[in-house]
Amino acid sequence: MTEYGELKGHVFYRRMAHKRPMISHSEGIYLFDTQGRRYIDASGGPIVVNVGHGVEEIVQTMAEQARQAAYVHATMFTSEPIEAYSAALAEIVPLDNPRFFFLASGSEAVETAVKFARQVQVDRGEPGRYRVIARWHSYHGTTLGALAVSGRPGLRQLFQPMMADMPHIPPPYCYRCPFGAKYPACGLACAHALEEAVKINGRETVAAFIAEPVSGASLAAAVPPNEYWPLVRQICDHYGLLLIADEVMTGFGRTGRWFGMHHWGVQPDVVTMAKGAGGGYFPLSITAVKTADVQTIRTARGDFVHGGTFSHHAVAAATGLAVLKYLQKHNLVDAARRQGEKLGQKLHAALGDHPHVGDIRGRGLMWGLEFVADRDGKTPFPAARGVAKKIGDAAFERGLIVYPSSGNADGVNGDQVMVAPPFIVTDDQLDEIVGLLVEAVSAVIGD
Repeated sequence: MTEYGELKGHVFYRRMAHKRPMISHSEGIYLFDTQGRRYIDASGGPIVVNVGHGVEEIVQTMAEQARQAAYVHATMFTSEPIEAYSAALAEIVPLDNPRFFFLASGSEAVETAVKFARQVQVDRGEPGRYRVIARWHSYHGTTLGALAVSGRPGLRQLFQPMMADMPHIPPPYCYRCPFGAKYPACGLACAHALEEAVKINGRETVAAFIAEPVSGASLAAAVPPNEYWPLVRQICDHYGLLLIADEVMTGFGRTGRWFGMHHWGVQPDVVTMAKGAGGGYFPLSITAVKTADVQTIRTARGDFVHGGTFSHHAVAAATGLAVLKYLQKHNLVDAARRQGEKLGQKLHAALGDHPHVGDIRGRGLMWGLEFVADRDGKTPFPAARGVAKKIGDAAFERGLIVYPSSGNADGVNGDQVMVAPPFIVTDDQLDEIVGLLVEAVSAVIGD
């Protein structure tokens, strides 16, 4: 098999030692390399693909828009896809009377959100508010602004001297409660930590709080207690903070609802989206905000101090609208809920009693498995052993793509894998996914 890595060609790869096959084509939940080998895309890459690969009507829509007008600058023109997509998004996002700012990546969406929060607070007459409180064991992006609010030490340390660092609080991670408590006796200490952080930093300096509704790869689909988000909303309201829901991974049906915040009936002030917005067909991210806050900026200074070369891209918007229509036409958000329940049951049945599987958690078609050396004590494997990476590699060798991650236990140690296939996955395909994952787990850490 021809493999491509750091010693061949001129590509600068992120994972340099990984020898990768050449992709040929894709269809449904499957990828095929140039040697004819088939792979089940059981994580949608990094939890991106929702409608499946190779949907012809989406590809045709992209091509048609590219022929009509591939690029115009957003300060000069609007386009029919941007206006139509915004109208369609307004019907589903968890915001009243929203407006949408379009860019190309989740990092850019978060960068937009934190800049927006700062500008809104200044234009409200509170220029001292600049801090954005975030959570440890979170990921919000690669730009320095997004990295400053991310909570993964391994990604932050190298660039720490370059960042305007932001306050962080413990996450709602019930399997390894940061407070050493158990729900509900904990009294939702993880939510009350937000109020404590506001007081410590001074409410007059805090602009916003940002968090993922359901934790992403950093904590492998850890779901907070039901009271968590309503309490966070109350705290933000009391202290005048904007609540930013980072729905880059959870948005567009991944958790079995259109957006993760819909599970708790909580309305944020800002919503960031990417990944499932374009379904992997085109780079697309969205920052949704309230019209009232946009009007505050317009009244105070006229314009938003932010932008990007590829903002409000017509082909991106046409793609996003096509993906959205496909999700609606085929009732795929409900399919994510139904198939997600089945996937959870199958994972528990196959691996729930495994001596090295500490926790299986998730919502919709977004599931995580945490691996431990000692199940009773929840002792993680040593980081040097690289268990999650090895399980991911073992799965890949068997034609299964999952999404491994590490550092969840203490920032260094801890191993977990996410399973999040496209919403079109069938029952038989779920069985094959779980069966191959069991083989990979057994190959690395035994039965």
